[in-house]
Amino acid sequence: MDGLNKGLRKIEVAVRWDPSPAGQPSTDLDLVAATYLADDPHGDPAYLVHFDSRSPDGTITLNRDSKDGQGFGYDEVMTLELDRLDERYARVVVGVVIQQHPAERTFVSVRNPGLRIREGYTVLAEDDFGGVLGATATTVAEFAREGSGPWAFRAGLRGFEGDPVDFTRTMGAAGRS
Repeated sequence: MDGLNKGLRKIEVAVRWDPSPAGQPSTDLDLVAATYLADDPHGDPAYLVHFDSRSPDGTITLNRDSKDGQGFGYDEVMTLELDRLDERYARVVVGVVIQQHPAERTFVSVRNPGLRIREGYTVLAEDDFGGVLGATATTVAEFAREGSGPWAFRAGLRGFEGDPVDFTRTMGAAGRS
């Protein structure tokens, strides 16, 4: 029956957090997705999707963007239509970046953060970022496939300390497999 497995198709990655206390600078978390080509799945991203960009083919979209965590439920939501992604892409890595202005922040200073990854109503992963409290960014999910096979999901956070631009260049490095 393995040949009937369609794998993952349409994924929602969502992040929530509470606004900063009165008088404090806003906290801004951003979802970012990096796609990798089949012939270089751990090299440089083919393209990135984040708050001011979109995927060229419309398969990865940021549906909701918050700059301060105000609102009900999940503040940032990204949809990945893996079943529509061209076969030349073999890997997608999703991360969360804390914007670093006006002051440097890590996850320890984010109030009540949460992550949910699901396909339809099936929750694939949930987290509170407790394992990466000293990080300024973290990967949260990896989706990979062999050839035209089904997409598989690997959960787990991997923290990063440093500049968000550096994070987007290294978030899919070979250390993750």
